[in-house]
Amino acid sequence: MTAFQRDLTMDDMVGAGIAVVAGLVAAFLLRMLLKWLGKHADRTKWGGDDVLVAALRTVVPSAAVAGGIAVAAAALPLTKGVQHTVNQVLTVLLIFVVTVAAARLVAGLVRTVTASRSGVAGSATIFVNITRVLVLAIGFLVVLQTLGISIAPLLTALGVGGLAVALALQDTLANLFAGIHILASKTVQPGDYIRLASGEEGYVEDINWRQTTVRALSNNLIVVPNGELAKTNMTNFMRPEQQLTILVQVGVAYDSDLEHVERVTCEVVTEVMTRVEGAVPEHEPLVRFHTFGDSRIGFTVILGVGEFSDQFRIKHEFIKQLHRRYREEGIRIPAPTRTVALQQGSVSIPHQRGAETVIEPGEVSSARLD
Repeated sequence: MTAFQRDLTMDDMVGAGIAVVAGLVAAFLLRMLLKWLGKHADRTKWGGDDVLVAALRTVVPSAAVAGGIAVAAAALPLTKGVQHTVNQVLTVLLIFVVTVAAARLVAGLVRTVTASRSGVAGSATIFVNITRVLVLAIGFLVVLQTLGISIAPLLTALGVGGLAVALALQDTLANLFAGIHILASKTVQPGDYIRLASGEEGYVEDINWRQTTVRALSNNLIVVPNGELAKTNMTNFMRPEQQLTILVQVGVAYDSDLEHVERVTCEVVTEVMTRVEGAVPEHEPLVRFHTFGDSRIGFTVILGVGEFSDQFRIKHEFIKQLHRRYREEGIRIPAPTRTVALQQGSVSIPHQRGAETVIEPGEVSSARLD
C-alpha cells in the first residue's frame, strides 16, 4: 500500500522542498523580528509586553514551519488518508505549541498584574498556577476534539470524579479558596508586613494554592496554611498606608524646663527625620507630656517611618541623638528611686559594686534602683 496516488515527479519534490524552505526562512526572519521587538520591550516599564513577545517567539516561528510543511504535503500527490493524517498531526502539534505559549502568556500577565498591584517583585503564585492549569486543560480538550474524540463523556466523568475528590480533599480545597479570598479581598498581598495573633510576624513572600509564606526579620521562613491565616486575627502594617508612626517613651527630671525640653526634643526629631534613611522628612515633630511619674515627668515622642522595618534604625539613631543633646543642654533623665520602710526583720540591699548594706529593724532607708 502506497502513500502516493501516483509516482513522484521532480516538480512535486521541488515544489515541496520550496515550501519547506520557505517555511524555515519565514520562521527565521520572524524570530529575528520578534527578537528585535523584545529588545524594545525591555526598555518599557510595563512587563506585559515582554511576556507577549516571549510567547509570540514560540508560536509564530512554529506556525511558519507547520505552514510550510502543510503546503509541501499539499503539493505532493498524497492519498486522502495520508493527507488527512499529516494535516491532523500538524494541527495537533500547532495546538500544543499554541496552548503552551498561551499558558505562559496568561500566567506571565497574571504575574505582572499581581506584582504591580502589590508593589513588589514577587507574585501570588496561586493565581498564576490556576490560570496556567485552566489554559492547559482547555488546550487538551481542543486536541481531543480535533482527533475526533468526544469530550462529553470525559466531562461527565470529571464532574463525578471531581465531587469525590472534593470530599477527600476538603482541607486542601479550603486552603485554596481561602487563598483566593485573601487575595481577592486585598487583605494581604505579597510584600506586606503582617503580625499574627500567635506572635509570628514578617514580610509576606508568596501566597500559593495551599499556604502563605512569611519571611521573618531573622530571614527565616514561616509557613501558614491559608485557612488558618483567614481565620486568625492579624495586623497588616502596610495597609491602608505603608507609612506609619511609632511612639518612643521618654522621661525628664521634675526640675527640668519643659518648654526647653520640648524645643530640644523637636529639634532632634527634625534632624533624625531629615538625615536617617527610611524616615519621613515631612513628618511634623510631636511631643506629648502625659505622666507625673515617681521620679520623672513622662512624655511620648512620635516619629514617622517609611515602613515597619525602618523603625528599628530610626529609634536607634533618635535615642543616640536625644541622649547626646540632653547631655549638652543639661537636661537630666533621672534613674527611678524608691523609698522602702522596714518595720521588722532585716534585709540586705546589694549595691552596684557588690557591697551590702544591712538595715536593722525599725530603720528606714532610701535606696536608688538603677
